[in-house]
Amino acid sequence: MEVTNVTEYQAIAKEKLPKMVYDYYASGAEDQWTLEENRNAFSRILFRPRILIDVSKIDLTTTILGFKISMPIMLAPTAMQKMAHPEGEYATARAASSAGTIMTLSSWATSSVEEVYKDRNVVAQLVRRAERAGFKAIALTVDTPRLGRREADIKNRFTLPPFLTLKNFEGLDLGKMDEANDSGLASYVAGQIDRTLSWKDVKWLQTITTMPILVKGVITAEDTRLAIQAGAAGIIVSNHGARQLDYVPATIMALEEVVKAAQGRVPVFLDGGVRRGTDVFKALALGASGIFIGRPVVFSLAAEGEAGVRKVLQMLRDEFELTMALSGCTSLSEITRDHIVSEWDAPWARPAPRL
Repeated sequence: MEVTNVTEYQAIAKEKLPKMVYDYYASGAEDQWTLEENRNAFSRILFRPRILIDVSKIDLTTTILGFKISMPIMLAPTAMQKMAHPEGEYATARAASSAGTIMTLSSWATSSVEEVYKDRNVVAQLVRRAERAGFKAIALTVDTPRLGRREADIKNRFTLPPFLTLKNFEGLDLGKMDEANDSGLASYVAGQIDRTLSWKDVKWLQTITTMPILVKGVITAEDTRLAIQAGAAGIIVSNHGARQLDYVPATIMALEEVVKAAQGRVPVFLDGGVRRGTDVFKALALGASGIFIGRPVVFSLAAEGEAGVRKVLQMLRDEFELTMALSGCTSLSEITRDHIVSEWDAPWARPAPRL
């Protein structure tokens, strides 16, 4: 069966992967309300397309932190990709490179940086290794002082398969995850993550590297202003794939609040729920400079390896380009707030009552 959209890879991955691994990738926190809402919220934003515009040439390119990329579609940090496919993060990196876009490597990768933790020396070592390996920016995930309650992982007694390690921590005796009575990941995180992490640590990170720091996990105006005050070079609106606190808004619903608070001082990106090119357009219309995809990467990686990830990126690109054409936009700068209408845009969104 030919895969014709990004979502179809999830069912293929479910068939291919062991239950524990699929559930780890697919599940969200607690009732999984936000997990569903991350997708559903996009359907409440509608288009206001403009017509009779010459769309014979469409330019999808953009510049992110000074780097020109082929499209505003990038790869989010997703942990432990070798559980999905033996080549793991290598395959994903090659697919991102061939598509001319950016991949974010998770610090909890099963491939190391050469190919944030209680101990500041561990962080400093990781940052130095990343710099030496040619990485260009740091995405600091800030919404995980504790791990969210992921009930599928508890039921499955999730732990990293014995043949894999968290490569970045291998030489530091932090690479292995022990089995536990509930979720091995939750136990591992409880032992490694620093619950005292605060804005001062964002400033500290800037003292040990010249790489720009993107703060990932912001969903409010208040934290947007604090992130900018702390020196963030960009903000990623993210609810951790709905895996942390359930009943937070979908990221597409939180995006505009963050964009308005940023006031153009730093770029704002969206992470979470993107499965269609139309979703990409909606995010850009609400002020995002680009989007990140996570689950589509691991599901396509599980299904078809590097070729699957390439196909996901190509499908999203093609759909996004088509959405631009049908909306009357020939470049990203032409995508405006006027191209969409949402349910919170009264009164246009409501049909006028009949008299």
